[in-house]
Amino acid sequence: MALLIILITCFVIIFATRQPCQAPDDFMAASSPGHIIIGGLFAIHEKMLSSEDYPRRPEIQKCVGFEISNFLQTLAMIHSIEMINNSTLLSGVKLGYEIYDTCTDVTVAMAAALRFLSKFNSSGEIVEFKCDYSSYTPRVKAVIGAGYSEITMAVSRMLNLQLIPQVSYESTAETLSDKIRFPSFLRTVPSDFYQTKAMAQLIRKSGWNWIGIITTDDDYGRLALNTFTIQAVANNVCIAFKEVLPAFLSDNTIEVRINQALEKIIAEAQVNVIVVFLSQFHVFNLFSKAIERNINKIWIASDNWSTATKITTIPNVKRIGKVVGFTFRRGNMSSFHSFLQNLHMFPSDNNKPLNEYAMLLAACADAKDSDLSQCISNYSQGTLAYKANKDIERNFSLRNDFLWDYTEPGFVHSIQLAVFALGYAIRDLCQARDCQNPNAFQPWEQIQSKCSKECLPGQMKKITKSQHICCYECANCPENHYSNQTDMDHCLLCNNETHWAPVRSTMCFEKEVEYLNWNDSLAILLLALSLLGIVFVLAIGIIFTRNLNTPVVKSSGGLTVCYVILFCHFLNFASTGFFIGEPQNFTCKTRQMLFGVSFTLCISCILMKSLKILLAFSFDPKLQKFLKCLYKPIPIVFTCTGIQVVICTLWLIFAAPAVEENVSLPRVIILECEEGSILAFGTMLGYIAILAFICFIFAFKGRKLPENYNEAKFITFGMLIYFIAWITFIPIYTTTFGKYLPAVEIIVILISNYGILCCTFFPKCYVILCKQDTNTKSAFLKMIYSYSSHCASSLAVSHVSLDTTNSNVTTTSRSSGGKSAAWQKREDFQAQAFACVCRENATYVSNALPRKRTSSI
Repeated sequence: MALLIILITCFVIIFATRQPCQAPDDFMAASSPGHIIIGGLFAIHEKMLSSEDYPRRPEIQKCVGFEISNFLQTLAMIHSIEMINNSTLLSGVKLGYEIYDTCTDVTVAMAAALRFLSKFNSSGEIVEFKCDYSSYTPRVKAVIGAGYSEITMAVSRMLNLQLIPQVSYESTAETLSDKIRFPSFLRTVPSDFYQTKAMAQLIRKSGWNWIGIITTDDDYGRLALNTFTIQAVANNVCIAFKEVLPAFLSDNTIEVRINQALEKIIAEAQVNVIVVFLSQFHVFNLFSKAIERNINKIWIASDNWSTATKITTIPNVKRIGKVVGFTFRRGNMSSFHSFLQNLHMFPSDNNKPLNEYAMLLAACADAKDSDLSQCISNYSQGTLAYKANKDIERNFSLRNDFLWDYTEPGFVHSIQLAVFALGYAIRDLCQARDCQNPNAFQPWEQIQSKCSKECLPGQMKKITKSQHICCYECANCPENHYSNQTDMDHCLLCNNETHWAPVRSTMCFEKEVEYLNWNDSLAILLLALSLLGIVFVLAIGIIFTRNLNTPVVKSSGGLTVCYVILFCHFLNFASTGFFIGEPQNFTCKTRQMLFGVSFTLCISCILMKSLKILLAFSFDPKLQKFLKCLYKPIPIVFTCTGIQVVICTLWLIFAAPAVEENVSLPRVIILECEEGSILAFGTMLGYIAILAFICFIFAFKGRKLPENYNEAKFITFGMLIYFIAWITFIPIYTTTFGKYLPAVEIIVILISNYGILCCTFFPKCYVILCKQDTNTKSAFLKMIYSYSSHCASSLAVSHVSLDTTNSNVTTTSRSSGGKSAAWQKREDFQAQAFACVCRENATYVSNALPRKRTSSI
């Protein structure tokens, strides 16, 4: 009885496998109605069964060898379409599908392509011949697939007739990028050019240079072999052998060719690395036999089989050696995982692969999880009787994770990208059309549609949270970046040193060269202040020249000293002109040197005046003796100025200021003077500050002179203004940048120069012009005598009360004759009667009083 059942089962298997499709709908694997139909091509079975060496009748035979991984690809397309239908992407428009099993055979795939080309709603499956298919409405609007490049090329040539978009999720042959030959072909995976380049670089960096190659005898295999050979030569990798296997498993010579390839591998014992461009079906058979022959190598896997779970199910597969492969990008798989978990609830009507899987799962109900794949392969002849729906649902639930374990995320993600790319293209076309009408648009219009609107020049693609690389937003190019083509992946960077670009720019613009120009309003204002200062200098010079013999002018050190100081002020005001205009090497060097030397000379002269005042009114003989030795006007002025000249000369020799282009600003190039050495610049300013501080100390000690002639007090104020200006300058100068940086130094120069000029000469000019009655010899002498007598009396009284032992100190004045002799003796000292400094020792009063009465007047 058992034998009878087995014989009947075998008869049913043979009969069923030999039964060709009776009608076109029998040829369809899965379908679902919709307003817009999307076609699908998947190799759900590994081959088409035929008992003859070659076809004798033009009929489509049954397919055998149910492939779980490719069945999952079919489910990925169905799931992606269901996601779109359940979303708001195509509101009111439903996508349908017609999926065909190519059986990994070009002929079967072309038969499916013929049906895709048939006229919509044609009962007779008619493919009309037309000279212009622009208004022709075929059965489908687009096609997803096929997987293998050989099949894809054949189908694409047929679909080109009506320019039906074909989006492949797996075909990587480089020739498919040729838009002349395949104008309607698109794909969501990179071409083999990048894969073969990566393989060659991996081999080179791993230190391998003697390898073998196994590929298939089809367009995919030959093109991959040629591309890889070029890349291998470029990376100094030598190919020991090239083995080519038949493209299809239905070829009767497949077993012989695999054995020949394995014998070649064994013969080439020094070849330990083999690059494999095969389908997972070929690799399954190759590895199964290689394990039997104990072949252990390093296998470089192409993306076709690098992640195939089918390969991992080969018994003792670890004995094959190591496998290094390249795979596609993965996406979010959570939604697809949920779909598989609830697959038993999905309608199986019009879905033959799903029914067949349920049937095979039921047949292998008693198989272990580890043996389930092999069991399905053994039973996948399409002849087993269906079991009850309850049993099928139970088997689905028990084997919930089986399909998930076989899922190849890279391929699933590529299929999702392909479906959603079409979905967004349809959305764009349906915005102004009623797409519930199948004639709303023609397939070729989708080729001009995209998931996202193309990014204009000046923009770049910005990937959104969507997992689909075809769907993106357009972001404006940031500043200093540009794009000059549509749909650029990234913006190009301008040369920041010479060019700039605004936001959303299509080109780079040359940076404008900027500097403190003569026409600038701030420059005009500063120049006006400098010219006003020069006018003041000239006016003061004229006033002092016309009042040469007055006490005020003589008390200022004489006309020569005044002229020197005024000339220094003139040079200081004139030096500001070198800070304005286009910088040149000459102006950069001149402006600092001119200011540094002239300002140093000015401070040196004022220092001598302060020292002279201190010397004239010092009551301590020891201090006076020291000051007399120190007081050498001409040598000190020359020495102080000479030191500054040496500093500036060394600066010019070793690190001279020069013109520099400051390109740190985004839109302009600042033409400025680079000081050459901050140390030298700081030394120059620091040296001036030291002289000014000494001058300040000397002047401060003589600040209590009579009001009308109190030059020391005003020198003190002038030095304070200088210190405040330059102390403020340091932080401002270090934090300011741009073309107005020179203006900062000009302002500080003007403030310090005006401060010293005004404090030194304006009070004297006021006395000369407005208080002429006090600018006479008699008034001058009277004031000196009164002031000196008052100071002397104060000293005498103070010291008598403090020290009675010095009773011999006389507080009376000398005789008138003595007075005249003392006055004549000190006549050459200029302005030595302008101060009265109280000293602690009263014994010096009688000797000091005659000196305080002397004058050079």
